[in-house]
Amino acid sequence: MIYQDKQTVTWWEIRAIQSINIEDIDFPDIVAVDKEEQIVLIAEVKGLPFNFQEIKAKKYAILRLIDYLQAAKIVIPFAMLVDVNNILIFQWDGNNLSEPILSLNTADVLSHYEPKFRDKSIFSLYLKGLTEAWLHDLAYHWKSAIPPFTKEMTEIGLLQLLEGGTTQLY
Repeated sequence: MIYQDKQTVTWWEIRAIQSINIEDIDFPDIVAVDKEEQIVLIAEVKGLPFNFQEIKAKKYAILRLIDYLQAAKIVIPFAMLVDVNNILIFQWDGNNLSEPILSLNTADVLSHYEPKFRDKSIFSLYLKGLTEAWLHDLAYHWKSAIPPFTKEMTEIGLLQLLEGGTTQLY
């Protein structure tokens, strides 16, 4: 919402603006918002048979994130790439996307939500759902008192933004 005394743009409004003005920009796979409904994280997720180990695939995914971050017209502080091997978290300063500031083994994180993660094929839709479950657990502790990698997420400043917020899959 845009208030006269304070400009606050919800992610729903950003989506509406972008769908009208920026038709060539694809929405990220996951959008996380804080308790004030401000976007704090966008993510690209690729399950089997795809991953970001191939340099071209990773570069293309990063360019998609940057396109969205630039189009948002507000600073979205974090971006994330998720595949079955790694979760990479980046910072965005409004102009530049950092190198990964946190790299996690995906199985170490998500096997908490799917105990057979290492033993089965994880395709994109399921990987998105598991990633969203982790983000929700960080925000609300629905499964764990201390979700996986809480300390690391706190150290980079992302946990504080996720707490009390929500996510949306696309």
